[in-house]
Amino acid sequence: MTEQLIAKQDQASPRTLALAERLRTAIGAAKVLTDPSQLRTYECDGLEAFRVRPGVVVLAEERDDVVRTVKLCAEAGIPFVARGSGTGLSGGAVPVADGVLIVLTRLRRILDVDPDNARMTVEPGVINLAVSRAAAPNGQAYAPDPSSQQVCSIGGNVAENSGGAHCLKYGFTVNHVMGAEVVLPDGKVVHLGGSAPEHPGYDLLGAFVGSEGTLGVVTSVTVRLIKVPEAVQTMLVGFHSVADAAGTVSDIIAAGILPAAIEMMDALAIEAAEAAVQCNYPAGAAAVLVIELDGPGVEVAEQFDHVETLAQARNAFETRIAQDDEERALMWRGRKSAFAAVGRISPSYYVQDGVIPRTRLPEILADIDALAERADLRVANVFHAGDGNLHPLILFDDAVPGATQAAEELGFAILDLCIDAGGSITGEHGVGIEKKSKMASQFTAADLDTMQLVRCAFDPDGLANPGKVFPTPRLCGERPGVRTAGTAPDPTLGEVF
Repeated sequence: MTEQLIAKQDQASPRTLALAERLRTAIGAAKVLTDPSQLRTYECDGLEAFRVRPGVVVLAEERDDVVRTVKLCAEAGIPFVARGSGTGLSGGAVPVADGVLIVLTRLRRILDVDPDNARMTVEPGVINLAVSRAAAPNGQAYAPDPSSQQVCSIGGNVAENSGGAHCLKYGFTVNHVMGAEVVLPDGKVVHLGGSAPEHPGYDLLGAFVGSEGTLGVVTSVTVRLIKVPEAVQTMLVGFHSVADAAGTVSDIIAAGILPAAIEMMDALAIEAAEAAVQCNYPAGAAAVLVIELDGPGVEVAEQFDHVETLAQARNAFETRIAQDDEERALMWRGRKSAFAAVGRISPSYYVQDGVIPRTRLPEILADIDALAERADLRVANVFHAGDGNLHPLILFDDAVPGATQAAEELGFAILDLCIDAGGSITGEHGVGIEKKSKMASQFTAADLDTMQLVRCAFDPDGLANPGKVFPTPRLCGERPGVRTAGTAPDPTLGEVF
């Protein structure tokens, strides 16, 4: 997390500048940036602690711009990184020093809307929420809804296998992508999946979704749409105890009820949300649950009564029911604003992303509190409680010497808790640069070698988003600790191995 990864060069190398000239000829000068003041805009993604200035930025406007750029990069042996809206929180879209950054935000056309078959084909720069808005006239929607859905792009969602509040019932991005057009790292264009529900052969689409840009660049995506539910009921439930709120989550799932969403916020997260958006959550609550039920009206009504009974059995002291869309939006506004809202109560914060079995929520949240107390730091907890996807927000003051390092160490200790509980180091933010060192804690060497074999099959020269995901950023075919003659150290981190 520390800002030791900042690229120092003020000018790209002659080799990269020569590539920039070939790119200008191939796709147009206006789409190719090399001025250092312009390149600084693209130094980082949403995790601002990692910054690397690219050598060249390509502002792609059509598929052929991507194809020609990737082909020229392959010919020159220069690495590239694809970038969407830049809202990622793991350093996954951080550029390669002296490499090429391919920006896809201008590829934002909706190519086909097919309501009869409940699908839509879009370019990667289309904003997540725009898909549901385009589907709404037909009574349909796109289910994955990250908190950043007003600004994040579909291409980035595919790269990170993004989730969101409603992934409990509807699944992650991978469950809603039917097909993708992909530019491989050598510039070839392939189609993975398609418009049919199933395809023969290996599930290469499943491998590509969530690969964090290491297997190629997506240039169009066919997504599955869902029918807008007949009824939606949202409730806000206040508890005097975090343990009671967490226990209610397990009780609901154990009862055979699958809500569209169950979100949890603790007192510190509530305090931040109140300061930011005046969401008027129950006063004095140690934790609140935002629970949303959807489906046929009769079923939702029956489930609502059952959920309310379960919450009361866990000492819920206040239950509010959204009476209309405006009240529902206000309940969600506090939750959706939580990440940014903590800036109102702390000079700096560091968000983590891990997964645990939901039955262990009370235990792990208590362990996080204990770790935070020992580190003399505050942690605001806000997360997708239904599937155990934690998002602890670690508050600190970066003006205090050592505070940033302490926050980082606490974040990694929380990831260790997740692994020990049988969970994962990421639920939806991805590994990127930030958490690649923890991959070896979750997976064996044989596991990681198998993943590398898949990557090398797509990208034998290691040009697509190098230095991300894997703990040892070496090129395909190299042995650990031995760098092939003539190859450079890792271009993102400047490591020598």
